[in-house]
Amino acid sequence: MTPRIPLVIDTDPGIDDALAILLALASPEVDLRLVTTVHGNVDLALTTENALRVLHLAGRSDVPVAAGARASLIHPQPERAGHVHGAEGLGGVQLPPSPARPDPRPAVVALAELLTTSAEPVTVAAIGPLTNIALLLAVDPEAAARIDRLVVMGGSAARGGNVTAAAEFNIWSDPEAAAAVFGSTIPTVMVGLDVTLPTVLGEAGIARFAAAGPVGATAAAILQQYLDHARDAYGVPGVVVHDALALTEAVVPGTLGTVRRDVVVDTTLGAGRGQTLVDRRTVSASPTAVEVAESVDADAALEFLVSRLSRLDRR
Repeated sequence: MTPRIPLVIDTDPGIDDALAILLALASPEVDLRLVTTVHGNVDLALTTENALRVLHLAGRSDVPVAAGARASLIHPQPERAGHVHGAEGLGGVQLPPSPARPDPRPAVVALAELLTTSAEPVTVAAIGPLTNIALLLAVDPEAAARIDRLVVMGGSAARGGNVTAAAEFNIWSDPEAAAAVFGSTIPTVMVGLDVTLPTVLGEAGIARFAAAGPVGATAAAILQQYLDHARDAYGVPGVVVHDALALTEAVVPGTLGTVRRDVVVDTTLGAGRGQTLVDRRTVSASPTAVEVAESVDADAALEFLVSRLSRLDRR
């Protein structure tokens, strides 16, 4: 048997974050060893509670959840995303509380300990603001250097932004953290709006995993508010599965077509704040270059997501 990939998800649930967590739990290729939470779509207390509840929904309350940064590194995050994800982050759906409590260790400590003690290379899927990863780089660079692969949902190479004209939400929430991460030598994949916006999960796909059983039906209910938002924001009859697409790349490396590029984050306080400036003129040989996702087989990625989520109840 092929060894499973040890995986950490750093997240701010959030509707599409919840979908990504469920996708990881439905994927035999990975061993989800830790979930760390961060401020973002809603505040830290809610992202942590939501992570615990999503894991419990899927019968995996054994996965530890460690709470991380409650605020961005320097400048406060201007606003949350309750208008997209609901006031509590899961589209107004009340999941049963988990019997598990958060890990007593701060997220950076829990992540550093896992990285330094793991016998196998660890993949980290960072699908929220990058504050926790930047803090790890600052306080324990030796542990950070042990990340085998960092898959980031965030940014945009050519599509502009989704929270401002220039910036994607996760990067905009803490541009200084993103600048530190993209300026590091951690092997990083940037899964941005260039590949997530074309990957739209329609109502027929949602209906397939909704029919599989109570877990799938609950996931579909969580998506309903996101579906309504997508119609208004993007004019599409489906949901843009930002975080689940990044998780797919973490589960099956090579799902997305990437090109090695230099990426700079705008940390000024003007209209461009949070923009990822991707140098698309040439392939980069720099040790700090980022693998930027530039192409996707959207139909295949969506089929992967739907088929995996449909397995959760059968499992």
